[in-house]
Amino acid sequence: MRERVKHRTGLADFLQNRRARLHPEQFHLPPFQRRRTQGLRREELAQLVGVGVSWYTWLEQGRDIQVSDQVLERLASILQLNAEERCHLFLLAQAPLPPIDTQSKKKPTPNATTQTILDGFIYPIRLFDQRMNVVGWNESARRIFGDYPSRSERERNGPWFHFMHPSSRIFEVHWEREARRCLASLHVRHDQYPDDQWLNELIAELQQASPEFRAWWPEHEIVLDCGSLYEINHPQVGRLALHPTVFPMPEQPDLQMIIYTPLAQEDTTAKLSVLMTGENECGKVKS
Repeated sequence: MRERVKHRTGLADFLQNRRARLHPEQFHLPPFQRRRTQGLRREELAQLVGVGVSWYTWLEQGRDIQVSDQVLERLASILQLNAEERCHLFLLAQAPLPPIDTQSKKKPTPNATTQTILDGFIYPIRLFDQRMNVVGWNESARRIFGDYPSRSERERNGPWFHFMHPSSRIFEVHWEREARRCLASLHVRHDQYPDDQWLNELIAELQQASPEFRAWWPEHEIVLDCGSLYEINHPQVGRLALHPTVFPMPEQPDLQMIIYTPLAQEDTTAKLSVLMTGENECGKVKS
């Protein structure tokens, strides 16, 4: 029971946050002059969804109650959730994910077959674990994103790198957009694994050290994909425009593979060739 309630703390915060974004006028409700909180009241939202006030209050408090798909669909509609937010709502309201394995001494890394697949690609590939740590890469990724073998575990963590490493603000063309997206992905992980000590310590560290993280975290933005464009300023070849695509790992479900392919309308392909071969477009070795 305790684990179930803890799992639903993310659901509770998510529902409260999205309810606060609504306005009575959107639903032709009377705009009361004195409102202690922003957005709709619980009783107003419960009425719109068609459930009892007490029941909805329990749901928003994260209590262990049963929620039907029909109610979730209605709730998602009233809260005006997008497709990603709807999926997240269903995930949080239904069966919790199994906890991240903290007992195993062996950290998740690509097996020999997976590493062979990585090495066979000319485009950069990175593997991420459930805590958003980079745990695998190919040579192309190393030359583009940095020398991972020389980095510490913290420096290989996506959120930590975005908010704590000074080079990220220069390396990424649109730093705030990517930092917000990374934070939103971390929010999804935290909602799924709210009692994971490692994640909680990371979030506490970022809240303490980064004013941007501290300001954006309460917004409870969530994102389930990695976007359609990732632009970086590479110190050797300049701007690179890449399209990240996520591939599941059936044999290693605790890992996530992201392949970065160059955009067709950009000159990224030629620049990747320069990085990998040391030659420019004319076939001459760069000095």
